[in-house]
Amino acid sequence: MTSIPDQTMIVCLNEDTALSSFDCDNMDLNDFLLNDAKNYLKSMLAVTYLLKIEDETVAYFCLSYDGLTRTAILTEEEKALWNKVGRKIPNSKRRKTYPAVKIGRLAVAQKYAGLGIGRKIVKSIVMMYINEQHHAGCRFITVDAYRSALDFYEKNRFRYLTTKDRDDDTHTMYFDLKAI
Repeated sequence: MTSIPDQTMIVCLNEDTALSSFDCDNMDLNDFLLNDAKNYLKSMLAVTYLLKIEDETVAYFCLSYDGLTRTAILTEEEKALWNKVGRKIPNSKRRKTYPAVKIGRLAVAQKYAGLGIGRKIVKSIVMMYINEQHHAGCRFITVDAYRSALDFYEKNRFRYLTTKDRDDDTHTMYFDLKAI
């Protein structure tokens, strides 16, 4: 098994970044990096970050702003979930939408799978929004997690926001940055 070399670095993708082959064993995630990431950047929809070792892309993730929003019609279970979110926010500050950043994609190359890189990326995103100044407030991290990645996000302390997507291919999950 390959280990994570010490010389890894996170690089922000730009229009001039050369992209080499990338295989995380998921065609949708591979295709996004190689064919869509720069278009999302140009359209100001998402910023993609590469975890690199020299010229090799070990993993990538992309971020965009989001909002954690309470819908008008909720089941009793969803009301309980939403109340769990709001419980940590003072009554005078509670609202229907809270600022968030969305992990749009997160993928680790097959060669580096199982080494804890995904967990380190999530931790880096959390620390980025806790420690650095930003242009806008951000309380939560959200993700529309593939069914195959639910266990990963649960282990990284993400929680389900709704039960409406129970039968969907992706599930909306959130992480409260104030829970750190």
